[in-house]
Amino acid sequence: MTPGATPTIRPARPEDVPAVVAMVHELAAYERAPEQCHLTAEQLTAALFGPAPALYGHVAVDGRDEPVGFALWFLNFSTWAGVHGIHLEDLYVRPAARGTGAGRMLLATLAAICVERGYRRLEWSMIDWNPAAGFYAAIGAERMTEWLPYRLSGEALHRLAARAPARARPGG
Repeated sequence: MTPGATPTIRPARPEDVPAVVAMVHELAAYERAPEQCHLTAEQLTAALFGPAPALYGHVAVDGRDEPVGFALWFLNFSTWAGVHGIHLEDLYVRPAARGTGAGRMLLATLAAICVERGYRRLEWSMIDWNPAAGFYAAIGAERMTEWLPYRLSGEALHRLAARAPARARPGG
C-alpha cells in the first residue's frame, strides 16, 4: 500500500474471497498455527454468499480496490439484553497496510452497524500475546477477565454428540 494512503472500507464481494482466504492463512501463520487453517475459497464463498449466510465480511481496500485487510463476523445474541450483537471472528491487516487506520476503520464500521441496528455489543477474542492489546485498550475495549472461553472440538465434540437424544438430533 502506498505510504500515507488511507484505505476504504466496504462489504466483502465475491471477487474479494481469494484475497481474504490468503489473509486468513497469513493470520494463522502469524498466530503460529498455520497447520490448523484449512479455509478454502469455496468454503468462504458459501459462508458469505450462500442462500442463508450466517457470516459477514468487510474489507479494507487500497486505491486499486485490492483488499489489504478484513473483518469476518457473525451475529450473537444476549439473552440478558434481549438483542443481538456482533462477534468479530477475525480481524487482520496486512503488514504493509498497518498504521494506515485500516484496523480502526474496520472496527469502527462494525461499531456503526451495532449502533444502527440497536445491537449492544461488539465482541472478539484475542490470543494472549498479541500486541494489538494496546490498540484495543486505546479505543476503549475492555478485556473480559471474568469470562473464560471454552471450546469443544474434535473427538470430544463427537463423543458428546453421540450422547444427544435421537429426537433432538438434526433429522431425528
